[in-house]
Amino acid sequence: MYHLTALVTLLAILFYFFTAMNVSRSRTRTGVKVPAMTGHPDFERAFRIQMNTLEWMPIFLPALWLFAVYVGDAIAAGIGTVWIIGRIVYFIGYSKATAKRGPGFAIQGIAAIALWAGALGALVLRLV
Repeated sequence: MYHLTALVTLLAILFYFFTAMNVSRSRTRTGVKVPAMTGHPDFERAFRIQMNTLEWMPIFLPALWLFAVYVGDAIAAGIGTVWIIGRIVYFIGYSKATAKRGPGFAIQGIAAIALWAGALGALVLRLV
């Protein structure tokens, strides 16, 4: 069973939901009306945080699950937790200033690459 990986998946989805709610709050706070996607820098940063999280989910989630299947549940969940922490660091930094998004982006990027490379490596070893 993959209980820990399932928990990390649910936490990642919860974080994405949080970013969506943050965009809604930012619209209200800054006065950017639907369907506008630009207008106030605070709104634009909140929107990009949500969109960047969405852009990474199709990379992260399959890699997380393939890693869990081919390597192990606990290790996948641990690396997946690092990905979520990276997204939180990205959220905090980018919310303050565009230039502060780098550390969180690097953390989550490295975690996603580790999951993908680990899954690929384990799969190749099983095929050989």
